[in-house]
Amino acid sequence: MRTRLLGFTAAVILAVLGALAPVAQAAAPDVDRAKCEAHYGKVQYDSGTGLWICVGGPYDGESVP
Repeated sequence: MRTRLLGFTAAVILAVLGALAPVAQAAAPDVDRAKCEAHYGKVQYDSGTGLWICVGGPYDGESVP
């Protein structure tokens, strides 16, 4: 009985976490090069993280895909 309850609880927790993952990704704003530069920012490569980021303006520090 305890094994079934533990398995059910684990399944519910994993289902909830799986449902929340896309919501967390959708909450991150997408800043493209044009949007960054239109708001007085510059797109620069950050060699520490390996990502392109917006530097300056209201999107400072945001990742640029």
